[in-house]
Amino acid sequence: MAIWGMSSVPGNDPDTMDDSNPISCFQLDRTQRLYGFGICFVLGFLISILSTLSLSTGQVALFAVFFSFGNIISLLSTTFLIGPAKQMKTMFAPVRMVASILFLSMIVLTLVIAFTLKSFLLCLIFCIIQFLALFWYSASYIPYGRAAIKKIVGGCIDV
Repeated sequence: MAIWGMSSVPGNDPDTMDDSNPISCFQLDRTQRLYGFGICFVLGFLISILSTLSLSTGQVALFAVFFSFGNIISLLSTTFLIGPAKQMKTMFAPVRMVASILFLSMIVLTLVIAFTLKSFLLCLIFCIIQFLALFWYSASYIPYGRAAIKKIVGGCIDV
């Protein structure tokens, strides 16, 4: 499979930026898809960060809804890289299965806890796990993304 018009390069994730079917990415060129990815990811991140404003008024449920909504927008950003149909197919591939299940479960648990128990601490813990799962999931679409994260985190831990 060609990646960005190049022949397959060993070590690259074969699901990254598939140019073989332009319909799968709304007939956008690579630059437009990268902009779409970046804008959606940043917009989702900003919504998640701005959700913390609702904490000043003690509205845990509102915080959970907006934080989760922001993360869902960030998740949808990866559809710009590989297309919606392929994303749905690859979300539960072995390399992404744990991150996908963890992310989706944390969204559900965050909302359930926010509306039933109204526990700020549990919501915060689930939101942190939710964000980390989304970050790890998204990194799987960037060639060598997870390897770079492991190297950075490993370098921070080894003192």
